[in-house]
Amino acid sequence: MNSTLKKKLHDSLVEILRKTSAELPDDVFEAIESGRKIEESGSSAKYAMDIICDNVGIAKRKSQPLCQDTGTVLFYIHFPQKTDFDELQNLIKKAVVTATKKGYLRQNSVDSITGKNSGNNIGPGAPVIHAEPWKKEDFEIKLMLKGGGCENVGAQYSLPDSRVGAGRDLKGVEKCILDAVQNAQGKGCGPGILGVCIGGDRGTGYAASKEQFLRKIGDRNRDATLAALEARVTEEANQLGIGPMGFGGKTTLLATKVTALNRVPASFFVSVSYMCWAFRRQGARVNKKGEIQKWLY
Repeated sequence: MNSTLKKKLHDSLVEILRKTSAELPDDVFEAIESGRKIEESGSSAKYAMDIICDNVGIAKRKSQPLCQDTGTVLFYIHFPQKTDFDELQNLIKKAVVTATKKGYLRQNSVDSITGKNSGNNIGPGAPVIHAEPWKKEDFEIKLMLKGGGCENVGAQYSLPDSRVGAGRDLKGVEKCILDAVQNAQGKGCGPGILGVCIGGDRGTGYAASKEQFLRKIGDRNRDATLAALEARVTEEANQLGIGPMGFGGKTTLLATKVTALNRVPASFFVSVSYMCWAFRRQGARVNKKGEIQKWLY
């Protein structure tokens, strides 16, 4: 990359980080608004949803983080084949450092052995970068900021699971997903969104479950069986009475997104990732000059 491209691409990456941290995507805000409308006036659930909506508005106006926990920084990128990946990776890290200095990200990455904070969100495994080359000349850059509270209530099940009465079938999968919601009990800053992977191994299952958060709230799964499962789980979860922040109410989940991977016969994993209401996910198409051309969410 020449110096001009590096400068423009760096600035575009910083803007993607800023926008993701401070502005909730339209599809997520619309789902939150829908949930607010169905909660009973004067209830704790309605109060919680009102506070959430106020928070969203203030963060956007002030261009400040939606949540003090700016979470794990996860990039999902497609880049032109001729691009030097090492240069791109270094540029991404520099953008994260800049965004941290500007206050778009909290100093949020610590050494797991010593507990020492790097101060710039850079270290082994931070940020997380999933990147693939493609034949196009532009870049597709998607970003997710996943807070620790919602990450803590993710769960993985190995079927059959006698604890929840789950066998190796879709009914068993459904029992596992609802058990994860029940166990979260608002601790993941609900209302939440679920990303689920059926199958794979322990690592690929969790990775694929998180990738489901890149889908829009209102989309429909291409697989009719999984689409029905998504709708059914969301409906049943919203009948549990957990509600926003665990205060009770009708809005426990905003959506459920499910995918499936092949597995070896001996294993049957169900991996459940949970995303809080502060669903910080954004993306952009960036042209070969390094300039943002289109926002994706």
